[in-house]
Amino acid sequence: MTTPLLAVRNLTVDFGDHPAVRGVDLDLRRGETLGLVGESGSGKSVTALAVLGLLPAAARIGGSVRLDGEELVGLPARQLAGIRGRRIAMVFQDPLSAFTPVYRIGDQIAEAVRVHQNVGKAAARSRAADLLDLVGIPDPARALDAFPHEFSGGMRQRAMIAMAVANDPDILLADEPTTALDVTIQAQVLDVLRTAQRETGAALVLVSHDLGVIAGSADRVAVMYAGRIVETAPVDELFTAPRHAYTLGLIGAVPRLDGRGGPLVPIPGRPPAAGELHGPGCPFAERCPLVEDRCRTAEPQLAGDGDHLAACVRADHLAATRPAPAEVYPVPVVPAAEPRPREEREGVLTVTGLTRSFPRYRGTLLRRRIGETFAVDGVDLDIRRGETLGLVGESGSGKSTTLYEILKLAAPQGGRIELLGQDTAALDRAAAHRLRARVQIVFQDPAASLDPRMPVGDVIAEPLLAQRTPAAEARRRIPELLRQVGLDPAHADRYPHEFSGGQRQRISIARALAVRPDLLVLDEPVSALDVSVQAGVLNLLQQLKAELGLAYLFVSHDLSVVRHLADRVSVMYLGRTVETGTVERVFAAPRHPYTRALLAAVPLPDPAAERARPRLLLAGDPPSPAERHLGCPFRSRCPVHTALAPEQRTRCSTELPPAAPAAPGVDHTAACHFPDGA
Repeated sequence: MTTPLLAVRNLTVDFGDHPAVRGVDLDLRRGETLGLVGESGSGKSVTALAVLGLLPAAARIGGSVRLDGEELVGLPARQLAGIRGRRIAMVFQDPLSAFTPVYRIGDQIAEAVRVHQNVGKAAARSRAADLLDLVGIPDPARALDAFPHEFSGGMRQRAMIAMAVANDPDILLADEPTTALDVTIQAQVLDVLRTAQRETGAALVLVSHDLGVIAGSADRVAVMYAGRIVETAPVDELFTAPRHAYTLGLIGAVPRLDGRGGPLVPIPGRPPAAGELHGPGCPFAERCPLVEDRCRTAEPQLAGDGDHLAACVRADHLAATRPAPAEVYPVPVVPAAEPRPREEREGVLTVTGLTRSFPRYRGTLLRRRIGETFAVDGVDLDIRRGETLGLVGESGSGKSTTLYEILKLAAPQGGRIELLGQDTAALDRAAAHRLRARVQIVFQDPAASLDPRMPVGDVIAEPLLAQRTPAAEARRRIPELLRQVGLDPAHADRYPHEFSGGQRQRISIARALAVRPDLLVLDEPVSALDVSVQAGVLNLLQQLKAELGLAYLFVSHDLSVVRHLADRVSVMYLGRTVETGTVERVFAAPRHPYTRALLAAVPLPDPAAERARPRLLLAGDPPSPAERHLGCPFRSRCPVHTALAPEQRTRCSTELPPAAPAAPGVDHTAACHFPDGA
């Protein structure tokens, strides 16, 4: 179709004197998927919300948004309410906030049906059950009576999609619908979105910072920077031949599952916040490695041939030369890692058979114990000096509980923890205090983990003072630590809120390094960062490991990051270690079906490669850790188990599989009875 279903022209959004969107043009055709990408603050979500008129009253919206020729900007609220949910529907980033917590899921979906359709309560409830079945919610008739908090994150997002398609809308707006989800649940949600789009024939606007998600889902891509679209093209062409330096930088900053080692290519600097633009030139000029004098005199407009447009004066040069990101952006030099063979290095952390359970109670005034939650149920870890061990698994697999058990430096409930040659069960209070300086943690959210009332110099000095370092010596070390993580020592008197997200995470790393630890525990340290900022932090971690001989225990749900940073990987499922080995062996030839499913769910930032890969969706959610599971805990979701002979299935149901090596003397084990299939 040549006539767009949705036509956005010169859309502007201002919050007071701060322009958030500055002249966006978009066309969306029926059945098409448009990917909207860019760093935080680029205007992606504001653009999507402006289309539906969901911005706060303080926002001033200008330009034109036409749906089938009908103007939406300035439309009275009553008429706009008739379009929301019926013609255009929204899938929000956080379904727990989007659903009303005190109403049942079925009632909320049925309400969305009855608002726009003249049907009774019974018919609306029946429609809600059909919708939950469409998006893959098990036992939909029963799920109707559940409250939002009783659903897992993936189930809530699927229910949100069910509500969005309840009235067969023409357009679905999905704002970061997979950001907070595990990779397996992300794959399920994206598959549900494709199913919903196919069933309704709707066009889809997919807002995401994940280029892998965009590569596998979008037909066309629009890249936003500083409130404007700086490049738009069909998805294959944009990834193979980007014509804007910003797009090229985003692609180069992404760690890839099919790549290995070497530094990533981060985009220097940070994007301007709303209202920070100064001067008439290109807003990307301060960060661009291809900047010229003419870039600073006027802001380039979108131009090009056919469907591929870019707002860059060097667009023709990039189209002709097709450089790799590393040929345009400066690549940091990372020192070589520890050269000694692994068996010659001293052990830093050894965990054997770790278990941890928590009692479950019912009631408030008269509490009674009703069972246990088996959070960790058999974890084995081994880390040597100068080595990174990646700990991966879905939410609820026991990764965080494992970290807390290690960091307590006390006798575990079950199993053994040996840190730097010392059994934590044998430590007295003084020995635990001395040992604590040798193991430090970097948390997921630096905004929450850094004290907002303290200057960053005091934040960094705090662990030194806790170890009774003289105050003068602690002060002397602050500039050195800030330089070590790539920050300006002159900024030591600033407060955490005055730094960007990536800079705050660097401060967290400096704080952890202050006491010269041997082991750094990294709990999802880059999951909350933009891809360009993430690349800089990952490069820093590689550099510090090589320079200081650090060992890392790196927890992440992003297997692409683990593939890039880790030397060895340990896969957890329902509190147990199910596979471990070198990254090369585990990622090239995974032996446990759970590991294979995790790897298959990771999207590649390469449209052709992503389409060519076989799809392996892992059904359902992990079983409850509140129950003891005889046999293999993964069998209820295992694609291998369904193909086994009856006597083989019996073995999976009754025998807990031990960790067995792939071959004698090979550093690759898997806890599976049938690692090679039936």
